[in-house]
Amino acid sequence: MINDYTRTALLINGEWKIPDGRDTIEVVDPATERVIGSVPAGTVADVEAAVASAKNAFDPLVTVAERRERVAVILSAMEKRLPEIAEAITAEMGAPVRIAQGVQTQVPLAVARGFADVLDSFEFEERMGNSLVVREPYGVVGAITPWNYPLYQVVAKVLPAIAAGCTVVLKPSNEAPLSVFAFVDAVNEAGLPAGVLNLVSGPGAVIGERLAQHPDVDLVSFTGSTSVGARVAELAGRSIKKATLELGGKSANVILEGADLKTAVKVGVGNAFLNGGQTCMAWTRMLVPRSQYGEALELIEAAVGRYTVGDPWDPATRIGPSASASQFRSVRGFIERAQRDGARLLTGGAEQIRDVGYFIAPTVFADVDPTSELGQEEVFGPVLAVIPFDGEDEALEIANGTPYGLAGAVWAKDTDTAIAFARGVQTGQLDVNGGAYNPIAPFGGYKKSGIGRELGRVGFEEFLQTKSLQLPS
Repeated sequence: MINDYTRTALLINGEWKIPDGRDTIEVVDPATERVIGSVPAGTVADVEAAVASAKNAFDPLVTVAERRERVAVILSAMEKRLPEIAEAITAEMGAPVRIAQGVQTQVPLAVARGFADVLDSFEFEERMGNSLVVREPYGVVGAITPWNYPLYQVVAKVLPAIAAGCTVVLKPSNEAPLSVFAFVDAVNEAGLPAGVLNLVSGPGAVIGERLAQHPDVDLVSFTGSTSVGARVAELAGRSIKKATLELGGKSANVILEGADLKTAVKVGVGNAFLNGGQTCMAWTRMLVPRSQYGEALELIEAAVGRYTVGDPWDPATRIGPSASASQFRSVRGFIERAQRDGARLLTGGAEQIRDVGYFIAPTVFADVDPTSELGQEEVFGPVLAVIPFDGEDEALEIANGTPYGLAGAVWAKDTDTAIAFARGVQTGQLDVNGGAYNPIAPFGGYKKSGIGRELGRVGFEEFLQTKSLQLPS
């Protein structure tokens, strides 16, 4: 285990530089509530230097061969540092080692390889009648990432941006920046050209807001809450720059009559509690036919019993702590208000289950009103709402009845029935009868869940502009 997580410098123009100010941001281990390190609290002056570096490094005519070389450098460097990055993720945001060494690091690796494959096959030019249509890099990208999947969120932005020929100024979250510093350090050490990737940590109100409105930032890519996303979009709009936003979710796991109820419940509970429920695409609402409601609740209780809460360094632990004190308080507040609103507590609750650490028991509410706070708002913790329905029309109405539309699932007696229902759900991604995660499929939201898409070819294209050259006959 790494003992010293203190970082004192920011990466600007290929060099680790002491920031303009001397303030720092402490990083707290949510399992022990102890400070385990710190990162610099950058200033506007640091943003100015990083953006200038990225602008100077940007070459609109960068060749595809150069882009492939840069992507290969990132892939190789990241893969070598994955054990160190996984360790940092467990330390800084409490992800159990089985999660940190699995989904937290292996999924980003698969996503990165997917972008490398896209770059190898992408056609940057095509003829349309008498026009030559070319795709060119957007320019300087401001990437603002959250704490729940720190490496994945960075890879989902930095890899396609650099593969497209852009340069990047990256702002990590304050809660989980250590793994991001390890990633950037590895990439820089491996020889990525100076200025292509810059790292500035610090308060969102300072670093994030300046990136969003900076006149030399051509595109801002943000992942986080819907409220902050709205602020980013507002600031970006002042200079008419593109903003891609991957925001909140309240995804429905819809189990239709005739579906394999046992499998649907088991997989649904796992998806709701993955990463301690701190997943934007978590299936936090389970919709069950009223005729099978009692049986489903019994299956849910049995499934939840297998989700051990405890020391994130224990390989047997499946749910670690909430990532921060503020998140811990927020989740407990949701649980307490849901009980006051009349939802029936099936298991778990808001009681503190350890004397130290931000631990919350996996919690399930039955008889949840779809229009209540718990039925509408993202909790971002290990809390599942179970909602009965009568008929597919009501199920569809409930599934679509929130401001969000990020992900979800449909289970039915056969694939055709599930697809037919899925076509009516207003959401960006749906798993059909247990369909596997696809790291190259486009991911993003409808409604207040965001604008734009990430991953694969579609995510790559977000960082390209289109130019038409009208040629003589």
